Amino acid sequence: MLKGKRVIVTGASTGIGEQMAYHLARMGSHVFITARTEAKLQKVVQRCLELGAASARYVSGSMEDTAFAERVVQEAGTALGGLDMLILNHVGASYFGYFNGDVGHVRKLLEINFLSYVAMATAALPMLKESGGSIVVVSSMAGKVGFPFTVPYSATKFALDGFFSSLRQEFAIQNVNVSITLCILGFIDTDSAVRAAADVLLVAPAPREECALEILQGAALRRKVEPPQ
Repeated sequence: MLKGKRVIVTGASTGIGEQMAYHLARMGSHVFITARTEAKLQKVVQRCLELGAASARYVSGSMEDTAFAERVVQEAGTALGGLDMLILNHVGASYFGYFNGDVGHVRKLLEINFLSYVAMATAALPMLKESGGSIVVVSSMAGKVGFPFTVPYSATKFALDGFFSSLRQEFAIQNVNVSITLCILGFIDTDSAVRAAADVLLVAPAPREECALEILQGAALRRKVEPPQ
């Protein structure tokens, strides 16, 4: 399905991003991953190569710095000779509780969860136009419905939905052959989600491996991915 495709996956040291990297490796893709923790990325790259990736590389750093976000795209393009798919999956740490009035935290989370997505998509667009590629945005139900206890996080996800849904409409008007897949996820069994919400939510989390594969299938088919009704 994605054999030989050149793919960036952000937030790929753990959770859904890690599992997407492994699925891409099994499909024979060229995998370029990024996250904050270099030691974890090294292990993921090694596993990707064992699973059959056409190639696997990484760069570590913080998406709080939009210059780093843009550099990831530039380095991937140079290393891979172009780009077919940009998977934006990283997320900044937030709290699960009543809004505490910390405006600085909201600003930081917007930089990581929203502005870096915009920066990476903008930097990647020339290469994606050339390849007729795809942008994949991993978002959340918290970006569709206002839930309590997730105010800063929810705000960033609403911003993602607004920006990329509008951009998709502009691409359609301009006949830009780049697809945008918005992935609206619910409760997934990632370590961070389980720590934050397992005691509050009364539903079992969905398996991260299956979620990762659904995202890739939706991206390959150039369609929207939403939770089952």
